[in-house]
This record gives sequence, C-alpha cells and structure tokens, in this order.
Amino acid sequence: MDRLTSMSVFARVADLGSFTAAAKELRMSPTMIGKHIRFLEDRLGSQLINRSTRRQSLTELGRSYLDHCKHLLDEADAGDALVEEAMSAPRGKLRVATSVAFGSYSLAPALVRFMKRYPEVSVELILSDKMVDLLEEGLDAAIRVGTLTDSTMMSRALSPYTGLVCAAPSYLAERGTPAHPIELAGHECLRYPGWSDARRWTFLGPDGEVHVDVESRLTINNAFGIRYAALAGAGIVLMRDELLAEDIEAGRLKVLLPNYRTQARARQILWPRNRKMTPKLRALIDFIVETYG
Repeated sequence: MDRLTSMSVFARVADLGSFTAAAKELRMSPTMIGKHIRFLEDRLGSQLINRSTRRQSLTELGRSYLDHCKHLLDEADAGDALVEEAMSAPRGKLRVATSVAFGSYSLAPALVRFMKRYPEVSVELILSDKMVDLLEEGLDAAIRVGTLTDSTMMSRALSPYTGLVCAAPSYLAERGTPAHPIELAGHECLRYPGWSDARRWTFLGPDGEVHVDVESRLTINNAFGIRYAALAGAGIVLMRDELLAEDIEAGRLKVLLPNYRTQARARQILWPRNRKMTPKLRALIDFIVETYG
C-alpha cells in the first residue's frame, strides 16, 4: 500500500472519530479503511487506534503520529501545488542547440524576444556545427537542417532554407559574371559543407533542372568563414539567403543567376519523443514556429 495514502486515511479517521465516517467521506469501504490503518500499525509495530464497537480513539502513540502525518500531508499538498503552478505557466531553464551561424545571427536575437515574452524562462543556447545528441547532452530542443531520420525525436516543420549564389563585386570585376549555371564550372566556387557536402550544385530555371560540377579550391566548415572569404573576393558562394541578406542589401555581395533557384533544404525544430511537454517547451516550440514557420 502507499504510505502517504494510508497516512491520509488515518488522519481522516482520527478527525472524524470512526472508520464508517471516514469510509463515507473517502468513498472507500470500512474494510479498506481498516486495511490502511493495519498497514501503518504493522509498519510501526504498534497500535495507533483503540477500537470499540461504538467509537475509535487514538492511542498515545497515535496522537503523536497524527501530528507528524498532518505535517507530512501538508508538505505533500504544498509540493503538489508548487508543481501545478510550475506546470501552468512557462518557467525554468531551456537548453537549445543549433548551428553556429544560424544561432548567432538569427536565433540569439529571436530568443531575446522570447525571454521578454516569458520573463520566468531562461535559455542556454548551445552553438555547434556538429550533430549533437539531444538525449545524451540533456537538451530540450534543437533546430536542424535536413530530413529527420531519428525515430526518438518529435519535430515541427519550419520554413525551408533557400540558397543564393553570390559573389563580391571585386571578384566579378576580375573574373566576369556568369549568365548560366553551367558557366560556374569555369569559376572559383567556395565550398561550405554545412550547406551541401556534394560538389554538384543543382539549379531550377527556365530550361529545367541543371546540375553543375563545381571546383572548390577553398573549403571552409564554418558559415561565417565562408561568408568572409566571399566578401574578400575569393570566389562564388552558395549559401542560405538569411546569412547573406545584409551583405546583398549593402552591395557587398551581388546575387548571381537571378532566373535560377537552388534546391531548398528542410528545416525543423525537434525534441525528444519521451520528453514531457512542459509549458516552457511548448512555449518555445510555438515561438520558433511563429518566427520561422
């Protein structure tokens, strides 16, 4: 039997003065009430209640034990109330992982807005271009690019990443501006594994799908590094539009092949399937979908 439940039954018997009254209030049979009392007495090795045909009375030990029971029951009720309150509004710490570039230039500022909306929530943002294990690292959620293959994860789809082909004006002045994807084969193309591990770039345009095998003398595994290399005139870059938007607007990079679009890549927020959906996690998921959906 559950000791806390038995304590609760004992306290009601003591307050009401009889097994029958307690059974009626607690919607138990008098026999079950007696079993709870005997469970406690057997555990303690001493009698708590003097039984008679008309009324039950507490033994000396029973009176002392009653005070402790009521104290523990009050503490248990306070703990339940605390959990119930915590579950009713977003509060507590969230650990979230994503890539270095996206987390730095986009997610970090967005999380500032999230924390202003939910002032009792704190966030630890883990930035890594490696595929981290959410369960092993104790993470609540992660934002990733690509198709979800892990069955231990739940996910919500976000807007897909789209890529732009860009180059600095200094590079184009020196090497010329390609007018068709096939001309990229004769240019310096910067390779960023975080966008695609393949050396073949795929485009969709007026003449259908076009595949180009590009040469990459410079490969950098960090989005910021490849962006700065492009800004320095090292070559043509294919990267997600969000990271290049400010450079394009300022004229530091020029969009190439405007009549062709690159293949979009899926993006999603995911969290462990067995993780309880707390208010703070639900609030984060809804906010990310609202911001990037």
